[in-house]
Amino acid sequence: MKPKLKVIQRRSGIGRPKTQRLTLKGLGLRGPRSSVIVDNTPSFRGMIKKVIHLVTVEECDG
Repeated sequence: MKPKLKVIQRRSGIGRPKTQRLTLKGLGLRGPRSSVIVDNTPSFRGMIKKVIHLVTVEECDG
């Protein structure tokens, strides 16, 4: 089974550049303390890298 990543939004997107707000939306995050589980793929890792200062990431089994 492929490992997945749990992404938790820690900081708000308010006042951030539009590209960062759209990246949070693209990940499926809706606001602080919301979380999603995404596949561990290069595309998702790139999105996470763009907003790493707003989220925390942990590996999970799925």
